[in-house]
Amino acid sequence: QVHLVESGGGSVQAGGSLRLSCAASESSYGSRCMGWFRQAPGKEREGVAVSYPGGVNTYYSYSVKGRFTISRDNAKTTVFLQMNSLKPEDTAMYYCALKRWGCTLRSIDFDYWGQGTQVTVSS
Repeated sequence: QVHLVESGGGSVQAGGSLRLSCAASESSYGSRCMGWFRQAPGKEREGVAVSYPGGVNTYYSYSVKGRFTISRDNAKTTVFLQMNSLKPEDTAMYYCALKRWGCTLRSIDFDYWGQGTQVTVSS
C-alpha cells in the first residue's frame, strides 16, 4: 500500500504564491509518475501537472502552464508544486497521486491518492 501525504495548502491573495508538498511512502517512487490534481466544489477533478518517472520531464495543463512548477526530490520521495501568480480560479482541493505504469494527466489513470490540501485564493 502506498501512502501519500500532502501539505502546504492555505489561503492567499491573488498574485501570491504557495508551495505544496507530497511525501510518498513508495520505495520505488523515483520510477513512478507523480501528479498533482485539483477539484473545486461542483467541478470534476482536473489534472494540473505531472512529473514523469525520473523527474526530468514534466507536463502541465494549459490553465497553469507558466505559473506552476512541479518538481521532485527523489532522495526524500517528495514531490512539490510551486504555484505562483495565483488566481481565484485556482481555488480548489489539491491532491497528489502516483501512477505505477506510464504517465498521463488523466486522474482516472492514477493508482494512489493523498487526502488533499485546500488552496484558497481571494481576489
